[in-house]
Amino acid sequence: MTTYWAAHAWLPDGLADDVRITVADGRIVAVDQAPASPDDHRLPGVVLPGFANTHSHAFHRALRGRTHDDGGTFWTWRDRMYALAATLTPDTYLDLARATYAEMVLAGVTAVGEFHYLHHGPGGTPYDDPNVMAEALRTAAREAGLRITLLDTAYLTGGIDAPLEGVQRRFGDHDVDAWAARVAALRPDDTLTVGAAIHSVRAVPLDDLPRIAAHATGRPLHVHLSEQRLENEQALATFGATPTRVLEDAGALGPSTTAVHAVHVTPEDVAILGSTRTGICLCPSTEQDLGDGIAPGALLQSAGARLSVGSDQHVRTDLLAEARSVEMHERLAEESRGVLSPAELVALLTTGGHLSLGDPTGGRLAVGAPADLVAVRTDTPRTAGADPAQLVLVAGSADVDTVVVGGVVRVEGGRHVLGDVGAMLGSAVRAAWEETR
Repeated sequence: MTTYWAAHAWLPDGLADDVRITVADGRIVAVDQAPASPDDHRLPGVVLPGFANTHSHAFHRALRGRTHDDGGTFWTWRDRMYALAATLTPDTYLDLARATYAEMVLAGVTAVGEFHYLHHGPGGTPYDDPNVMAEALRTAAREAGLRITLLDTAYLTGGIDAPLEGVQRRFGDHDVDAWAARVAALRPDDTLTVGAAIHSVRAVPLDDLPRIAAHATGRPLHVHLSEQRLENEQALATFGATPTRVLEDAGALGPSTTAVHAVHVTPEDVAILGSTRTGICLCPSTEQDLGDGIAPGALLQSAGARLSVGSDQHVRTDLLAEARSVEMHERLAEESRGVLSPAELVALLTTGGHLSLGDPTGGRLAVGAPADLVAVRTDTPRTAGADPAQLVLVAGSADVDTVVVGGVVRVEGGRHVLGDVGAMLGSAVRAAWEETR
């Protein structure tokens, strides 16, 4: 049994002072407000619950700082991503994912939703173990020290009514039955939760959407939704409906579903997503980097949708900055400040994301919750003098001092137990790109 003490900690009712958190067997067993005791492990600054990174493509981390030389659009960026995806092996994928996840833990992430579609070998030939790439992600998460919800992705077409082509063959199973059989072979453990994903309405035939939704019953189901205007235009031209309406008609929306991006949604779409209590994962750094647009997060939340955030393509790995950017996007769109409160931003980071990843107990400093603690310093050049209750509006990953995941200290003094994560990332990224030459 270990006791942690914080001068400030974010409890379910908000910020509290002089908080002692007692941990046993990876769970919080007591939370008290009391002065520190000599045996307490003192944590600096403000202690928050562990962050959930609701949407990740681990291998995209190798694209950071390598796609800006020719401008372009989402679609030209996708060509670079395909070039990288064509060459990754189980070994290079493991190294890259381990380093990517370690960077997340440094930033306070204790659980990640991995939107996993890099399934097969070159040309689409299955590996001897058809889930070897998923197993690489399991191993990477365990070694980096965070929990993973593997959102195994159905990616069956190269576009609406278009066959898989080129590297897309690595993503696709033969049909829904083959996808479901492969997913059924995955076994959850204390690190990995098995979820499911529909890549998008572009990548799954209309008739297969209800079957995937049914297969995912009782588990998290995620889907890319209306990130680009072209997706909406194609859906309207082919189906006579927006992607949101297509998914609703297929029975694919609801509290267990999380729609990622939701940038170009209509008022009707907002009403549908809210009334079905579908989760929404916003990815501001990706939406900025790719020029996607600004999602109407506050409108979606007001309609009834649950918000969370993700680092997606990892143009930055800073979940505090992602949450803050949600508010800053709202300020730009509404020309008003304080659209979302600091408490709502903390919820994006914590409870909202953990719910989307299938853990209703996560993201809380409360008895029975996972012992996930993130200590954010209040004495750095960025945070000194800030009101602790507004820390989410100024702090970033560089201010994270200590991270405890499931009762185990993974980061202390801003350093991951694995060592130099920057060196790990540099080596893994170079190895990944070396294969493209």
